Amino acid sequence: MCGIIGISNHPEASNLAYLGLYSMQHRGQESTGIIATNGKQYAIHKGMGLVADVFSEANIAQLPGTQAIGHVRYSTAGSSSMQNAQPFMINFSLGTLAIAHNGNLVNAEEIKRKLVNNGSIFQSSMDSEVIMHLIACSRESELIGRIADSLKQVKGAYSLLFMNEHQLIAARDPRAVRPLVLGKLKDSYIIASETCAFDLLEAEFIREIEPGEILAISEKGIKSYFPFPAKKMAHCIFEYIYFARPDSIMFGETVYDVRIRLGRQLAREHPVEADMVIPIPDSGTPAALGYAKETGIPWELGLIRNHYVGRTFIEPQSSIRHFGVKIKLNAIKSVIKDKRVVVIDDSIVRGTTSRKIIKMIRAAGAREVHVRISSPPTDFPCYYGIDTPSRNELIASSHTVEDIRKYITADSLGYISSNGLKQAIGGQDCFCDACFTGNYPITFPAIEQANQPALF
Repeated sequence: MCGIIGISNHPEASNLAYLGLYSMQHRGQESTGIIATNGKQYAIHKGMGLVADVFSEANIAQLPGTQAIGHVRYSTAGSSSMQNAQPFMINFSLGTLAIAHNGNLVNAEEIKRKLVNNGSIFQSSMDSEVIMHLIACSRESELIGRIADSLKQVKGAYSLLFMNEHQLIAARDPRAVRPLVLGKLKDSYIIASETCAFDLLEAEFIREIEPGEILAISEKGIKSYFPFPAKKMAHCIFEYIYFARPDSIMFGETVYDVRIRLGRQLAREHPVEADMVIPIPDSGTPAALGYAKETGIPWELGLIRNHYVGRTFIEPQSSIRHFGVKIKLNAIKSVIKDKRVVVIDDSIVRGTTSRKIIKMIRAAGAREVHVRISSPPTDFPCYYGIDTPSRNELIASSHTVEDIRKYITADSLGYISSNGLKQAIGGQDCFCDACFTGNYPITFPAIEQANQPALF
């Protein structure tokens, strides 16, 4: 779920990369970085934390050049540490090469063991570093050939940016699991995870990077390569449900429009008599609007989110009930008191947060609390770039909907159906829904083990 951006042929490349990363902060909050080049030298700055905390005007001024790549990290493979912050560079026989990666390789550890046994030395625990070692070891003479050679050996999801002194290169896996888009700003090209970055930079959205495409941008122009066999696409369905910004265009549609349809479909499948519809902000907001539009039940902001919350808190020694949730969300008592409330959220993972939120809503005086979820039950972990818990931590893997309803203390609980989900996204059969079905498009032994029943 990381966010990546690349800028080609712009005098303020690092500044544009910084702004683009700012717009994609939702895709990762653990670390961020930018590498820039002027065609002769490289400059790098990265650190732990948010874009606004890591970069300053002085930092950006020390990143000169007309090319840059940037990254915001949400860790899946590899711990959250400075050594795993991206982008990063290597020096090898063809010179210097920088990389930024969004996705997850399911056979990275297997390849890494072979490389280490042959003498390779790894500086991080990122699966992205495996790709760079494969490029360095390749016998191909040209960089594009080496990139293709390395990517033919890996399995999983990858949207990648590479950069050397002369070119910016994008690559997307043949199933196009993670998003990657191409834009243009006058004579400059931009590649990013989401189109919301183009809107901020006032760039024109041209198209998505195609499944299995390697695209090279240099002073000679743009050239595309398709070195991989065609495969059935498997776009991540959770990009539509939760991850992407609502204003981004993804997989051919505006995310906001899809989420409105999810809410409408949810209302058709699970209507209820109630006084108001409230979202769990911010991810549940568009679906709640759709639910309200379909049912005619008024939409209200019953919960207010604190947008200035970090990742850790110093909790007072005297107990504050539901502290972790209350520091992020608070109920408006005057709105909720004595009302029958429909609460809309995008998913339930472990159920512990939902339970605390519902108890907080009841404490604010709600008469009834009905929960509606704009995705099917999350029954299986993801291996393609989302840090979901193991299956035995997913409440839906071992509990019925009625069990979950009792646990979270809701008066009723309804999930959108798998068929309803497909209908809401236009009936397309080009999405990965393995987190709901266990039908993994890219398999390996650990996934087969994950399909075993959970011990909850």
